[in-house]
Amino acid sequence: MRGNDSAGLPGAAFFTPGSSSFTEFLAAHRPRLLPTAPPLPPGTRMAPDRFPHGTTVLALTYRDGVLIAGDRRATMGNLIAQRDLEKVHPADDHTAVAFAGTVGLALDMVRLYQVELAHFEKIEGVPMSLGAKATRLAAMIRQNLAQAMQGLAVVPLLVGYDLTAPGGGRGRIFSFDAAGGLYEKQQFHAEGSGSPYARGALKKLHRPDLTRREAALVALQALYDAADDDSATGGPDLGRRIFPVVSVITEDGFERLPETETEQLSRETVRQRTDRPDGPHATL
Repeated sequence: MRGNDSAGLPGAAFFTPGSSSFTEFLAAHRPRLLPTAPPLPPGTRMAPDRFPHGTTVLALTYRDGVLIAGDRRATMGNLIAQRDLEKVHPADDHTAVAFAGTVGLALDMVRLYQVELAHFEKIEGVPMSLGAKATRLAAMIRQNLAQAMQGLAVVPLLVGYDLTAPGGGRGRIFSFDAAGGLYEKQQFHAEGSGSPYARGALKKLHRPDLTRREAALVALQALYDAADDDSATGGPDLGRRIFPVVSVITEDGFERLPETETEQLSRETVRQRTDRPDGPHATL
């Protein structure tokens, strides 16, 4: 961001005491750099097939923490706009965010959110609490309401490992609506066009005592179900070797599963579906 004086030194704004929120600082001094700046005239609504949209993302808690995953497809109407989009991103060491919705705005919002958390920690000297992180993201989504009403909605999914939770650390999941409504979800959740099918799979397969490997397989089965019934969701692409992004957050922090592990688990999921096309059954 440009904020230097004629001598090349930082401007006065950088030395003026204020909020620990980088978003508020940007809104005060360079509001046009915010991803929430309206791109269209008031009253204009964008056709849904003009911008790439990301689709299905999901999260579930497991024995050691929380897992978050997403398919790789972006669509523009009935067209596949991108086959290898990454919808899951670390926000900081113990938090991750995934998104469904307008890709360009979502990626800008994720980058701004990453800076927001880092800026707060530098100013305050301590990380933001997980509940405060969720509230801060909800406020950013609320600032995007005008664009959402124009058809450019962004719907994130936030997960984190709460080191300060009563009784010991645990994974937590937060969902949002397009107006910035904040909802904590228990055990699992999914967002995007394929989310009803993914949530159905998660409902029958999730268990609190899942290992990391079992949790990853449950996530891949849920994404497979979403791709099976929702054309905007992409399944494992064995030919191009494009597989869902799967990440976990535990007491040790954020970790994206290696591509080799995700490929092996994806191929195992496809083999299971060859024998049982409708997927595994829940244990009674």
